Amino acid sequence: MSIDVLTADIARTEVTTSVEPLFGRHTTGQENDPMDKPTDHSEPTAESSIIANEIVETVDATSGKKTSREKMTVDNLDRPQSLTRDLVELSKPRIVVMILVTTIATAMIAAGGFVEPISLCVLLVGTGLVAASAGASNQIWERKIDRQMPRTARRPLPGGRMGLPTALAMAAISGVAGTAMLYSHFSLIPAAAGVVTWLMYVLVYTPMKTRTAWNTTVGAVAGALPMLIGYTALDGSLTDWTPWLLVGVLVAWQYPHFMAIAWMYRRQYAAAGFQMTTTVEPTGRSAGWQSIVGSLGLIGCAVALCWIPGGWIGGSIASIAVTVSCLPMLLRSIRFARQRDDVSARALMLSSLLVLPAILLVVTLRVFW
Repeated sequence: MSIDVLTADIARTEVTTSVEPLFGRHTTGQENDPMDKPTDHSEPTAESSIIANEIVETVDATSGKKTSREKMTVDNLDRPQSLTRDLVELSKPRIVVMILVTTIATAMIAAGGFVEPISLCVLLVGTGLVAASAGASNQIWERKIDRQMPRTARRPLPGGRMGLPTALAMAAISGVAGTAMLYSHFSLIPAAAGVVTWLMYVLVYTPMKTRTAWNTTVGAVAGALPMLIGYTALDGSLTDWTPWLLVGVLVAWQYPHFMAIAWMYRRQYAAAGFQMTTTVEPTGRSAGWQSIVGSLGLIGCAVALCWIPGGWIGGSIASIAVTVSCLPMLLRSIRFARQRDDVSARALMLSSLLVLPAILLVVTLRVFW
């Protein structure tokens, strides 16, 4: 339930538009509306093709300088996919996994140690269902826009493999079931945190994406609020500093992570009408500075978390650990701000994937000493 974190296929994206010189026919995407005529999962559509755009890096043997280019290949568009696989894809599974990882960490921090297995399972299933509902609702809302971007055109709805009623049912059932589990097993507060997260992500962040670049800020907050689900489910109080610093960690981390993605896919976002920082300020200077500020904010929040349990030795060691963990992303943010190209953006995005788990590991282990 965050901004489109972890959604970038960094090495390969696909488009459902076919071009006559390549494929021997031309389709505009308007003749057969896949939203109106969902394809049977057992009968893949024939005569369909895709263009796969791969970001290929090359290194000059003499100068050692890296360059990147897009490589286009042709693939079969409508590979058979099961309904189960499409339902999983509709939920934005990579975002769900990231949320569950943060939920485990925040629950252990709130509990001050390990969490009882049954409670942890219920917490993860409930949180995961709410997150899946938000991801599905986002795809329902953006199903027509998704058809215009190669990296999203193969999703179940724009790809025509799933009908709208099925997607709506999945979103409704998973959202209600997840909220009910959080409320019945824990309390009203974590369930309410889930509802607030869903509302902010679906009804505020999603429509803002085509209106203002501030959607990144709103999306970052919406993506960080699930931290409160795990923390309050294990009797953590919202009046503590800890949950809000955890939220700060995830908000700050999303800036360099998403600015890198927004740069790599800026042309697709612009073509689809999304108002991203990299489309309204195409030089990339703003995206670069926001990446640096986000990295510095991440270090500040993580270091502050390390000192909450008390103790000079533990606080010092943990502070050094989180700072060292963040340093590669900060350096790549600086490099991206100075050298705004796909190679720098991709390096920043990859480094961000390692930083968040490392920080969560350190601040979680901190509760044990």
